[in-house]
Amino acid sequence: MENNQTKNEDIKQFIVVKFGHEQYGINIQIVQNIVRMPNITRVPNAPAYIKGVINLRGEIIPVMSVRVKFELEEDQFTNATRIIIVKIDGNAIGLIVDEVLEVIQLSEAQIEKIVSDSDDEKSKYVYAVGKVGEELVTLLNVGSIIGVDD
Repeated sequence: MENNQTKNEDIKQFIVVKFGHEQYGINIQIVQNIVRMPNITRVPNAPAYIKGVINLRGEIIPVMSVRVKFELEEDQFTNATRIIIVKIDGNAIGLIVDEVLEVIQLSEAQIEKIVSDSDDEKSKYVYAVGKVGEELVTLLNVGSIIGVDD
């Protein structure tokens, strides 16, 4: 018989962000910082989804438009727009998000892994869906998005 208590190590935390009307989760373990939109310095000959670089306390960090990477419409900067600084394998990068909503905790039972054998480029950027009550949050594979875990 299974009890409803879950061990602490089974709980994962995610920052829920929005792109348009969609909610996505980013594992909080890779998040270094969340900053308001600073001035972004453009970088010549960079891919379209790289918007440029920012100087964050002396560290130069590239900034990526996840919307452009996902082939959505261009970013519309508002007072809610933020850059989430993530670090994977020593690589820091800023991800532009429309809005940061909340931090959620999900147990393994609330995370439904997605198995995709399609050739859809975007499908590799998502690894699971989290169930939060009646809501679904798409969990991002940030390593794939920024190209460090091919």
